[in-house]
Amino acid sequence: MSLDQLIKDCKKEKASAREELYRRYASMLYSVSIKYSRNREEAEDNLQDAFITVFTKIGQYTFKGSFDGWLKRIVINTALQCYRQQPVFDIVNEGQIPEVEVEIDDEQLPLPFLLKIIQDLPDRYRLVFNLYALDGFSHKEVAEMLKISENTSKSNLSRARLILKEKIEAYYAQNDIHSSTQ
Repeated sequence: MSLDQLIKDCKKEKASAREELYRRYASMLYSVSIKYSRNREEAEDNLQDAFITVFTKIGQYTFKGSFDGWLKRIVINTALQCYRQQPVFDIVNEGQIPEVEVEIDDEQLPLPFLLKIIQDLPDRYRLVFNLYALDGFSHKEVAEMLKISENTSKSNLSRARLILKEKIEAYYAQNDIHSSTQ
C-alpha cells in the first residue's frame, strides 16, 4: 500500500491502516523518542502517547512536507511536553562557560556508551543538546520549543558538551585510548 493511501485510510480511522502505520514507523520513531527520554520505559511511554496524537491529529496532515518529519515533530513535542511543566531549565551566566567542542572517534566509542552518557545528562542539557546538536534546530527554535531564552539554550548546550567531553575523556583514560576531545 502506498504511503498516501495509508494516510488516507488512517484518516478514515481504519484499524488495519493504523496498525500498518505503527509497524512502518515505530522503530524509527522509537529512536527519536529515546534521545529525548531518561530511559527506555519513558521512551516507550512517549512513543505510545505520540502515536495516540498521530492518530488523533492525522486529519490535520495535508500531504505538504515530509510525513516522516511531521511524525518526528510529534514525537519530539510529546517528549518535551513532560518537561515543559517542570522547572528544569536554569538560567546561568554565559560568561562562566567556555565554548566546548567534542570530537568523537566513533570507532573507539561504542554507540550504547554514547547513548547512555547523553541520556544521563540533566534534562535541561539533554534536551537542548539533542535538539541543537543531533536534530539541527537553531538556538532560536530550541528556545521557542522549550520556552527558554536563546542564551539559556546556548549555555545549556555548552554545559552539556562539557559534561560529555569529561565523560568521553574518562572513557578514553579507562580504556587506554588516545583522546581526540582536546
